[in-house]
Amino acid sequence: MWRVGTVVALHDETPTARTITLEIPDWPGHVAGQHVDVRLTAADGYSAVRSYSIASAPNSERRVALTVERLPNGEVSPYLTQEVAVSDRLELRGPIGGWFVWRTQQTEPIQLVAGGSGLVPLMAMIRSRAAAGTIAPFRLLYSVREPGAVLYRNELQALPDLDPSVTVTYAYTRAAPKDWPRRPGRIDAALIAHTTWPSNLFPTCYVCGPTSFVESVSDLLTASGNDPDKIRTERFGPTGERQ
Repeated sequence: MWRVGTVVALHDETPTARTITLEIPDWPGHVAGQHVDVRLTAADGYSAVRSYSIASAPNSERRVALTVERLPNGEVSPYLTQEVAVSDRLELRGPIGGWFVWRTQQTEPIQLVAGGSGLVPLMAMIRSRAAAGTIAPFRLLYSVREPGAVLYRNELQALPDLDPSVTVTYAYTRAAPKDWPRRPGRIDAALIAHTTWPSNLFPTCYVCGPTSFVESVSDLLTASGNDPDKIRTERFGPTGERQ
């Protein structure tokens, strides 16, 4: 079922990523971790459909936030990140997905591992946790190219002060801030060992990002003692869009 949403707010997260907030009167509600299909139709009738994770927590205002990163060869992302305007209308289908989700009834430790824009559905989980006032302890390990590519920068920086039971660790892969304690590089076994929940606490792990990233991190989590059945993954295609 396709629904029509009206753009009510736009916010540039980075030079290439934008959050689009839509108001959808007949939105049925969603669970953190779900996504939607967005369909754009040109004047000549050609249409393109792409999937995007929901970034917002469930709310009573029937509003949904999508964070879209502009891609060099993307058909949809340049329009959504550069041209779409407040009051424009977009077609959406969803919410979609029922396995890669976090529900407020969960009380076990939660380990989130994001690669690039794979942070989006994990941010929805963090926001849902705050909105619901639950006590489940969260840890986020965020792999990102450089400081300028960090999504939701201010919100993430404020998290530890607002709630000490939510911790954030950055793994910069190309360039790190001056005097950063770790050299730029991919997530490795040592970082997993020092920043994620010990496996004897039986955390549920959510890993989201490009396919190669997800496979590597999942292997590292398993090697560190985590139960593979407790590792939930969401893979993105080579372009960074959901598949």
